[in-house]
Amino acid sequence: MTNPVFNNSPVFGDPRQQRRGGQQTVTQGPAWGTPGAQVADAASLEQMYDAPPATPRETGRLTYDDVIVKTGGLLALLVVVAAATWMIAPGLWIAGAIVGLVLGLVNAFKKEPSPVLITLYTVAQGVFLGGISAFYESAFDGIVGQAVLATLSVFAVSLVLFRSGKVRVTPKFQRAVLIGMAGYLVYSLVNLGLMLFGVGGGDYGPLRSGWLGIGIGLLAVGLAAASLIMDFDSIKRGVDQGVPAKFAWAAAFGLIVTLVWLYLELLRLLAILRGD
Repeated sequence: MTNPVFNNSPVFGDPRQQRRGGQQTVTQGPAWGTPGAQVADAASLEQMYDAPPATPRETGRLTYDDVIVKTGGLLALLVVVAAATWMIAPGLWIAGAIVGLVLGLVNAFKKEPSPVLITLYTVAQGVFLGGISAFYESAFDGIVGQAVLATLSVFAVSLVLFRSGKVRVTPKFQRAVLIGMAGYLVYSLVNLGLMLFGVGGGDYGPLRSGWLGIGIGLLAVGLAAASLIMDFDSIKRGVDQGVPAKFAWAAAFGLIVTLVWLYLELLRLLAILRGD
């Protein structure tokens, strides 16, 4: 009995057996001992060895280019929708926030990425960001440009720190970030509840105003930057493990979610600083 691995291999297996479904035949073509068979087999082997190795794109695996293209396209769509909403109907930001939240949860729990749902999520977030940005800009002239520049700067610094290896995503790092994000979520919900019941003051709630609000804002920006580093690490592992190329949509979706969060935190932090 022959080894099935060798028997099905394009290098070690008999090409004539593979063409006939694995059944051995000696009635067609020249036998191995004839000069014609030796020349043909030698030429086939030489062609296979000389051929360049298949790239990840050719094998349908995830590449960094896939992630960059998908993320860049979604960001461009978000900016266009946000600009249109800002100029035409900034009041739609509430609808965009609700739809974006629902689609964000749906995409986050889907096992297979859906390009359509991810694109719709991006459109909804564009509507939300366009309206909320128009509101902030009317109160603080030039604040949106500052927030965008700050977002790009934090993104670049996070990427440099990750690529340099100075910040490593260890289990301890992940636990610290997750605990920090959970604590921040609870803190934000308490602040929102106090605002709804009219307890305390401040434009952003009693727990997000003054020096306390600045400190919490800086903490939130740090958590968002750490989340970006974790996103980069997940993308790297996906590329290294050769996951299917379709998961570039999931990687782009994750980056968009983190960037939107980072932008909103910087926008609010700048507003607190300029308001004081």
